Amino acid sequence: MAKKVWTEYLEKISAFSAMNGEPEWMTTLRQQALAKADELDLPKIERVKFNRWPLFNVSTEESIPESIGVVAFDEMKDNPVLVQQGTATSFEQLPQELIEQGVIFTDIFTALQEHSELVKEYYMSKAVLMDEDQLTAFHAAFMNSGVFLYVPKNVVIEQPIESIFIQDGTSNQQFFKHVLIVADEHSQFSYLERFQTEGATAKKVSGNIVIEVIAKAGAKVKYSAIDQLGENITSYMNRRGYIMRDASVDWALGVMNDGDVVADFDSDLVGEGAHSEVKIVAISAGKQTQGIDTRVTNKAPHTVGHILQHGVIRERGVLTFNGIGHILKGSKGADAQQESRVLMLSDKARGDANPILLIDENEVTAGHAASVGRVDPEEMYYLMSRGLRKEDAERLVIRGFLGSVITAIPVKAVQAEFIEVIEGKLNA
Repeated sequence: MAKKVWTEYLEKISAFSAMNGEPEWMTTLRQQALAKADELDLPKIERVKFNRWPLFNVSTEESIPESIGVVAFDEMKDNPVLVQQGTATSFEQLPQELIEQGVIFTDIFTALQEHSELVKEYYMSKAVLMDEDQLTAFHAAFMNSGVFLYVPKNVVIEQPIESIFIQDGTSNQQFFKHVLIVADEHSQFSYLERFQTEGATAKKVSGNIVIEVIAKAGAKVKYSAIDQLGENITSYMNRRGYIMRDASVDWALGVMNDGDVVADFDSDLVGEGAHSEVKIVAISAGKQTQGIDTRVTNKAPHTVGHILQHGVIRERGVLTFNGIGHILKGSKGADAQQESRVLMLSDKARGDANPILLIDENEVTAGHAASVGRVDPEEMYYLMSRGLRKEDAERLVIRGFLGSVITAIPVKAVQAEFIEVIEGKLNA
């Protein structure tokens, strides 16, 4: 995109920032990001070519959606819940007892107005940097909605905290969502996130989603997500954990989108004893391409980072898993393990499992496993010999293949929903 086009957007993003009551530092960050976006390179995702994808279509106009039904919304009880339809927050619920303990759970613009200094301390300054690459800078300039969650020191929340983000498939507005989660020292909670598209047209829309999870000393976060964005949205998704001393962030991610997706799922273990378990399942189908780069970087001694990725490909779908374990110098006693496996259900499917280990220290433990193949004929024979039809036997094999992530989701009702989503993708 030519530089003069970026210049044309400068006044528009400044006006958008003012309209939403953003503090001066946020407006400045947007302007700096816009200036840098043209100079930076795209992120490099091994074996995935996405430089021609429509990731840079933006509009600065506000869009007010009609009310859209929320899946399983009637089943939600009194846990913290926030629902956004496009850029508008349509439902927000935080129990009074959590408010009294200092918990903040609100849309990003309200947080910028009411908790400016707290947001400033963490927003694109620790986990994801504004000028890492062209896509993070573009996000920082054009971010148009999101959520801020802060859990204070020593607060333990038993019920899951839930966000639902609905992309309006009939709108041509970009879906640039930012989620900032801060777990203060020794806090504990589970966070559940769902992205979904309602309605569809032939319009091609850009998605750019950045999620930052900062876990301070001793904090424990269980993060689950089901991504179901539609066929007409082409998305960049960046989920990043910044994990301090003796803290942990465990990820359970279901990548079930219908459109093309390139994803960065990273965990930076910056404090001694930090820990992260990353579990991902993905299904690609039709003619879609999904490239998933999952990285754990051990930056301190006695840190533990494990990656488990399982994917299924149907029809002409393409799925690439890059698993990257990087143990930096000075991280003695670190442990980096990864497993990436891809199951192909079609002769025309294309899959790749690419393990990468980078070890810059002695006295560490590291290992990897990777495979790309078809359903095991011996497993199929065993099940069919006991009276199951081929289709039912194949489903059982796939369910078992993906089960390790399903069981990591903390809400039983959402586990059941996850299984329904998988079944729907396989039946499509």
